[in-house]
Amino acid sequence: MNKILAVALILAVTTAAVYWPVATHDFLLFDDDKYITDNRLVRAGLTREGVRWAFTDYSTNWHPLTWISHMLDVEMFGLNPGAHHLVSLLVHCANAILLFLVLMMFTGRIWPATATAALFAVHPLHVESVAWSAERKDLLCAFFSFLAMGAYCRYARRPRIVRYLPVVLAFSLGLMAKPMIITLPFVFLLLDYWPLGRFKRSDNAAGVAGDRRPGRAGPRLVLEKFPLLALSVACGTIAFIAQSKGGTVGDALSSPPGTQLANAAVSYCRYLLKTIWPRDLSVFYPYPVEDLPLWQVAGAALVLATLTILCFRARRASPSLAVGWLWYLGTLIPVIGLVPVGAQAMADRYTYLPLIGVFIALSWGGAEFLERRRYPRAGLLWSLGAVLAALLILTRIQVGYWKDTVTLFGHAVEVAPDNELAHLDLGVALFNQGRIEEAIAHYRAVLRINPRAEDAHNNLGAALFKQGKLEESLPHFREAIRLCPDYADPYANIGISLLTQGQGAAAAPYFATADRLRARGVRRCPGQ
Repeated sequence: MNKILAVALILAVTTAAVYWPVATHDFLLFDDDKYITDNRLVRAGLTREGVRWAFTDYSTNWHPLTWISHMLDVEMFGLNPGAHHLVSLLVHCANAILLFLVLMMFTGRIWPATATAALFAVHPLHVESVAWSAERKDLLCAFFSFLAMGAYCRYARRPRIVRYLPVVLAFSLGLMAKPMIITLPFVFLLLDYWPLGRFKRSDNAAGVAGDRRPGRAGPRLVLEKFPLLALSVACGTIAFIAQSKGGTVGDALSSPPGTQLANAAVSYCRYLLKTIWPRDLSVFYPYPVEDLPLWQVAGAALVLATLTILCFRARRASPSLAVGWLWYLGTLIPVIGLVPVGAQAMADRYTYLPLIGVFIALSWGGAEFLERRRYPRAGLLWSLGAVLAALLILTRIQVGYWKDTVTLFGHAVEVAPDNELAHLDLGVALFNQGRIEEAIAHYRAVLRINPRAEDAHNNLGAALFKQGKLEESLPHFREAIRLCPDYADPYANIGISLLTQGQGAAAAPYFATADRLRARGVRRCPGQ
């Protein structure tokens, strides 16, 4: 028990130390405004109207507990960004400790559990989930997932309905934080295989009282997951409808299914590469405009198939390898891009739960491999310490990139100079700081990458107008309207420009059109 408490304390202190700079970070002009600073109901704190809206709004995403957590932050701390970030850090520390305790419950092995939890706590790929206020949903859904796993371990060892209900409750709360955990019933089946070993037990051990006929535990283990699967289907359907209404789900017919499958295969491998060598991490990885090279797709498919076969063949000697690998593959499915959501090809935040599978495979599989070869434990601990030390340094550097919007997207542009969204959002941040000439340079960079970017045309027009270049600004406003006739902002900007030039009568129709579009809730071109 003393060792367990010591490990939990070390995990919390180390995680807090590496992430502590978030206490001085600002909110970002990248979803933080939609989630917190510009959201009327969240800014009001915890109110009856806000809670009702959190559970009944399906306009973008359905995650009521996430909304309520932001409302609670505002209720307690106002719009102090540092306090909001520290709450996220506190949840991440709790998650690292919970993961360690859950793995100890399942396996009773302290050192592999410690290694897995430590890798989870300080890996640079998880910085996005912790340092970005808008991604509180990642932290909360993981928190309730770990509680559900702990409850499931207790249920699996002595199956009773009264022990099953906490599993359902924790899983339901996790779904209300972020629907990505719809795959948790699949994770429970993996845990049934290893370390619980329920597939080898009699039916009674699988949860059916009064029947000890061997060999039929598998179907009953699947059957006992049906209530959880029903919740997954219901929540997944709600999430899909909400994201479709919010315009975040890409049109599945706009690109061939083969393109989506190719991006999924390559993304699986890119995540693995960034896990092993976490460099050039970015807030946004653009979806490929052109088809991925055949060699990349074929190579990724070969790597995935080879690793799957190797883990399957090693399942008896090292079942942790198969479980960890299938955990990684399965939990990424909702966000791997088979149904496009947004314009990103992949995102660091999507690895927050899936990488636990990789860490399990590395920690338990590595420990088993080295133990069979009688590798000294001291050497193993020194090797783990060196890896964690390197990750701590890289994570601390990555945390610094999330200080503010200019720093974040400035780094994204350095990583990928052709990143359209990074240039656009960096331009907006610079414009808001009064750095107009720099903003113009980034808007022009967007138009070099994509001449049909209506936001860039509108923003460039606004920047030129700010410089007093009225005649130069109008063509960009008109081009934004041509590209997207339902985009309200350029109509309003033309109206302001004409009014500034003393042409009030000519400006009136533009203001009227902008008001009409905004009354309909239109802010930008649908589907783009």
